[in-house]
Amino acid sequence: GYGRIVRDYDDNMLCITEEKDADEETKLINEINTGIMCIPAKWLTEALSQLDNNNAQGEYYLTDLIAKAVNQGIEINSVTCEDEMEVAGINNRVQLAEVESYYQQLKATELMMSGVTFRDPARVDIRGDIKAGQDITIDINVIFEGNNTIADNVSIGANCIIINSVIHEGAEILPNSIVENAEVGTNCSVGPFARLRPGTKLAAKAKVGNFVEVKNANIGLGSKINHLSYIGDTDMGADVNIGAGTITCNYDGANKHRTVIGDRVFVGSDTQLVAPVTVEDGATIGAGSTIRKTAPADSLTLTKSEQKTVKGWVRPVKKK
Repeated sequence: GYGRIVRDYDDNMLCITEEKDADEETKLINEINTGIMCIPAKWLTEALSQLDNNNAQGEYYLTDLIAKAVNQGIEINSVTCEDEMEVAGINNRVQLAEVESYYQQLKATELMMSGVTFRDPARVDIRGDIKAGQDITIDINVIFEGNNTIADNVSIGANCIIINSVIHEGAEILPNSIVENAEVGTNCSVGPFARLRPGTKLAAKAKVGNFVEVKNANIGLGSKINHLSYIGDTDMGADVNIGAGTITCNYDGANKHRTVIGDRVFVGSDTQLVAPVTVEDGATIGAGSTIRKTAPADSLTLTKSEQKTVKGWVRPVKKK
């Protein structure tokens, strides 16, 4: 349905004829007008006033300016686009889907040529820009949004969503995980079914397991949050182990507060850390505790109706 570019035998442009005004011979021309023009402003102002609507649609055609320029001896230069999809028109949702699919495959091909493996390049969505390293493996139905940086040897499982994030070398994002405005450190493990919300930063070798949500938190070197936990507004040290069902109660109904967890802390399952609160280096929190006060270093802290601390307590050693 585009206007045809009509040329003479010397390949000089004569005019643009819109489809509804074209005869059968003109419709056989396969060079069409994209609608993109660069025209001297002074001449354009004069020429517009001379247009008429004497055509099949009763409309004023900007494309009539071509014939008018030819008649005035004005030189016309044209550029032929090598890839017609760059200028394809979108007039309905079917055409939108066709152009979107073409763009997705173009981006996937570029990434594959630079060292990325897609399990199925037809089932990936790239809605933005990716700076990718080499030997990256991406499974099916992964969505990339915004600006993402993915380093070498990263693995991303099926059905993940990666948004405006940085994933460092050797990290593994397991299936059905969401990483948004976050940074995943070297050799980290995330998922499956994990959610890293904005402001999350994982240091090297950290682990965020299944059904864990982390928000606006720094997770230290080698620390683990393996199952069913919410860690928000937290500064966590190295080599921490967070038991299943642990929650940082960071919101008091009006304001957010931070939780500070030192190095080598062990938090038992089903624990609530009511922020603002600090768990000092080497502390152990008994399962089912609600911690509202500072938990001292290298001690066992647990609560039933009230909090108490056991001095000189020694943490059990794993039997060989």
